[in-house]
Amino acid sequence: MPGTTDLTKLTAAETAARIASGEVTAVQVTEAHLDRIAAVDEKVHAFLHVDREGALAQARAVDDKRARGEELGPLAGVPLALKDIFTTKGVPTTVGSKILEGWIPPYDATLTQRLKAADVVILGKTNMDEFAMGSSTENSAYGPTGNPWDLTRIPGGSGGGSSAALASYQAPLAIGTDTGGSIRQPAAVTGTVGVKPTYGAVSRYGMVAFSSSLDQGGPCARTVLDAALLHEAIAGHDPLDSTSIDAPVPSVVAAAREGNVAGLRVGVVKEFSGEGYQAGVMQRFNESVELLRELGAEVVEVSWPSFDRALAAYYLIAPSECSSNLARFDAMRYGLRVGDDGTRSAEDVTALTREAGFGDEVKRRIMLGTYALSSGYYDAYYGSAQKVRTLITRDFERAFASVDVLISPTTPTTAFPIGERADDPLAMYLADLCTIPSNLAGNAAMSLPCGLAPEDGLPVGLQIIAPALADDRLYRVGAAVEAAFVDRWGHHLLEEAPAL
Repeated sequence: MPGTTDLTKLTAAETAARIASGEVTAVQVTEAHLDRIAAVDEKVHAFLHVDREGALAQARAVDDKRARGEELGPLAGVPLALKDIFTTKGVPTTVGSKILEGWIPPYDATLTQRLKAADVVILGKTNMDEFAMGSSTENSAYGPTGNPWDLTRIPGGSGGGSSAALASYQAPLAIGTDTGGSIRQPAAVTGTVGVKPTYGAVSRYGMVAFSSSLDQGGPCARTVLDAALLHEAIAGHDPLDSTSIDAPVPSVVAAAREGNVAGLRVGVVKEFSGEGYQAGVMQRFNESVELLRELGAEVVEVSWPSFDRALAAYYLIAPSECSSNLARFDAMRYGLRVGDDGTRSAEDVTALTREAGFGDEVKRRIMLGTYALSSGYYDAYYGSAQKVRTLITRDFERAFASVDVLISPTTPTTAFPIGERADDPLAMYLADLCTIPSNLAGNAAMSLPCGLAPEDGLPVGLQIIAPALADDRLYRVGAAVEAAFVDRWGHHLLEEAPAL
């Protein structure tokens, strides 16, 4: 990517440097990306809303700052695609659902505020599975997003719009949210980088809730360094979020610039392999393990049987919290209202609105969660799942007592065809098999490209998992692996993607 004259092909770090030096203006960069969106997004459908006027106004403000001689931040003028789950003042926020179609928030999420404070240019809002419930972005009420590597395949979920925007060069940066893998899984299947920070490291204030004890916003990018720059821009304590961690943000940019694994002890999780894993995925993962050895890391196998129970625990905890959080969508305060003709009761209007406004997957999870929380079943289902969550957290703690990071494939398979798993929710849920344990434990994890599967020529992701508040380890290891692969391949993996 370095040296290219196409402004949409530059990394975020390169773009910021060129803007700061005056080689290009922020307006020129923004216009180039808006033109790219106009040219390709009809095919990709990464965006639900493009804020052309707002983006150009933000870009002009950056150029005015530079003209006045003001110091620009590390990402000033760099365009970004924002997942449509964060409130944006004056700009639609739908969460991929008909029930919020046309809703214009009166305030910015804390993450949105921090992006604006960093002079990042927000291009628009990206497509997603409704209320972040899904692994393919097929559950969006506004239609699926295509994977730029093969538009007939899924771009991951729930943040497929953000990952597709990156892979199709519509934006150099994006924001996602990760409840069970919705940043990392899309990154894996599109050949991009996605990071789930430590739970509580990035404010959830203004992020529409799905499962409050699991949801976590985080950075998406095409390189590890770009993800680190974005991570530092959005992370930090927020008194408006009761789950926000009051602790210093780890020096993830310094770690990404270091990129050294010599002397680190790396654990390979035995449970994340075997039946159900695509042969090409395991081939590329095993090559990554050997690469880490070549780079000076000590690699050992670890086994934590509780991880096998993570999927079942997640699909009790997440729907339970979902059924509670989505109760607020009652047609009385905001969003869609159906059947309010003066003859129906408030209860009937609420029921009709929810029937029309929620999609099948959202309804399925609300029903599962309500059942799990009901009298007589709470202890047997939700209570038991929370006990499993504790076991998984303790197993992670034991693992990190003997290794610095854990690694695994990010997903068991490459991107599957759109529609292939639409009628099989259990098969869809298996896409997040490797990512869910980190959400249950609250620790940090990253996915980055480790090659193409030989069977289908589609991207494979390597997952790196670090202890809570040790997010810098992700970037140290990820940058080293990324640099080694780029040296081996002679280019960034995305350069092999078909042109749109």
